[in-house]
Amino acid sequence: MKIGIMSDTHGSLTAFQKVLDAFGPCDFILHAGDVLYHGPRNPLPDGYNPRELAEAINRLEVPFIAAAGNCDAPIDQVLICVPIQSPYALFCTNKFRVLVNHGHEKSEEELLGLSAKWGINILVTGHTHVKRLEKKNGIIMVNPGSCALPKDSIPSAAVMDEREIKLINIENKNVIETSLLV
Repeated sequence: MKIGIMSDTHGSLTAFQKVLDAFGPCDFILHAGDVLYHGPRNPLPDGYNPRELAEAINRLEVPFIAAAGNCDAPIDQVLICVPIQSPYALFCTNKFRVLVNHGHEKSEEELLGLSAKWGINILVTGHTHVKRLEKKNGIIMVNPGSCALPKDSIPSAAVMDEREIKLINIENKNVIETSLLV
């Protein structure tokens, strides 16, 4: 099973298409929020087109699971045919329980506490636009960074399979960092 993980597309159809290309075939796509809009503090990303991004999401042939971010609004559901879950999306495989949360309302400690309480193995967040992959208190924490507006200058996403999670540069498809899951 291959799972694509992204965050902070902020309405960029261009970034979304680059992420899908970098992922290759996937069984599921997880999105950690800020799907359609750029928000008042962010510049317009290249390829900003929320309507066409929504249509591209609706055309996906794989399940798209998203948690709401601080720039997502209830009106987005008018355009996107899958639920943008708030504040958490839970995804389970035979081996792992994955919690997806944008990361803008609760502290890292609070999210880790909930993860421990709920038996979560992998915590996916976004919001910071900075990629991160580390293990803390036995929980793998992954922030795929932003594919549209990276604050660390590399547009990125992550790919997970049964053995590992990889952060990838969506421009050149190079692996930035890997964490083993087993």
